[in-house]
Amino acid sequence: MKKLSLLIIASLVIFSCKQTQKDTALNSADFSKQEKKDSTNIKHFFNTALKEGKAYDWLEDLTTNVGSRLSGSEGAAKAVVWGEKLMNEIGLDSVWLQPVMVPHWVRGEKEVANYSFKGKKIHVPVCALGGSIATPSNGITAEVIEVKSIEEAELLGEKANGKIVFFNGRFDNTLINTFKAYGGCVGQRFAGASTVGKFGAKAIIVRSMTNGIDDYPHTGSMGYGDIPTSEYIPSAAISSRAAENLSKHLKENPRLKFYLKQSCKTLPDAPSHNVVGEIKGSENPDKIMVIGGHLDSWDLGDGAHDDGTGIVQSLEVAYLLKKNNIKPKNTIRIVFFMNEENGLRGAKEYARLAKVNGEIHIGALESDAGGHTPRGFSIDANDKNIHLLQSWKKLLAPYGLHDITKGGSGADISPLKNDEITLVGYRPDSQRYFDYHHAASDTFDKVNKRELELGSASMVSIVYLMDKYLYTNETLKP
Repeated sequence: MKKLSLLIIASLVIFSCKQTQKDTALNSADFSKQEKKDSTNIKHFFNTALKEGKAYDWLEDLTTNVGSRLSGSEGAAKAVVWGEKLMNEIGLDSVWLQPVMVPHWVRGEKEVANYSFKGKKIHVPVCALGGSIATPSNGITAEVIEVKSIEEAELLGEKANGKIVFFNGRFDNTLINTFKAYGGCVGQRFAGASTVGKFGAKAIIVRSMTNGIDDYPHTGSMGYGDIPTSEYIPSAAISSRAAENLSKHLKENPRLKFYLKQSCKTLPDAPSHNVVGEIKGSENPDKIMVIGGHLDSWDLGDGAHDDGTGIVQSLEVAYLLKKNNIKPKNTIRIVFFMNEENGLRGAKEYARLAKVNGEIHIGALESDAGGHTPRGFSIDANDKNIHLLQSWKKLLAPYGLHDITKGGSGADISPLKNDEITLVGYRPDSQRYFDYHHAASDTFDKVNKRELELGSASMVSIVYLMDKYLYTNETLKP
């Protein structure tokens, strides 16, 4: 009897194992079929972008016929009209403008900077930092004291009194990701004035935020923190080559005097808009996925890489879905955010209204890292969804999208962050980005057509997968 029982148990175990193997085989077949369909759709996205893409033409139109788009400016207002018209032209289900008040800072006359060295007048490429006050109408002349960081500047104390403080912190060029190098020294640009203004410094000049050596000054935002207005001082950036030369000349003549003149000022806040358009979801119209970039730019160049490329790539996501007859399950919302560069007013207002209106955002993708060769995506989400997105590497790697990593997403979508939403940043190659970032060299001719198109296809591919698999019981095989 005992032997019979053992035989029955053994038979049941063998049957159970065979059934499990059969079920696993069926599931594997399902995953294989599923992945094949997704792989085919992704291939179609890339084919369409490379053969029939519109992003490059849109970018040429934006940079040539609109140009720079600093918040509050005439260019920014023209860009809003341009964006609304284009969204309607490609046939989004609905398009609207979202009002927002934005800062209105103006540069004024071209800045001047120079100093004398060994009897020769050295002219310095210079630009005011966004948000800075002007110098007196006849400029400022003072001795220069050099520091390499905010921490070093904090130790100056009375030594800074009456001086122009020169922040000469360099990019760490051993870092492969140049955004990390930027993050390591951008604090001197933003907080330099508030750090030394309280010590009685007359002005600051900052080495431009670039890993290259060139003659372009790179602007960017700065702030005065909570210091009183009586301690506000003019703030300017000088080109990286000028910074190299000034540092060398200071070693030979620590008493040299630097002249700076700039005429910038801050006007009252101005009315502007986010531009919003969407494709309504076929199954879950109440669930929203945002794809966007920022419509504003600094005023020195045409805002091609920062962030014209992100704007046209975001709109091309919608174009490529429609062109390939993909009907998203969830609502796909394209947002051209206003005022990323000096305030994030558009992003904050979008998030505020989303909360007020009870909107459900399940995902967001931002492109604000330039239009260079695609490398992958960074993800800010819970562990489950990070793992889900990383399970798509097999589908995305054939297109050079190898880097799908946990990390930040983007400034404009960050106000949407909560425990459930999946925020994603598109990450192209970063090596050339800071050659042009916030400089007069950020123009249309610096954007490669094929790289831009590959970026659009990369973005629509991950949007397609997120739309299909986020917050459903369907998952791809890891």
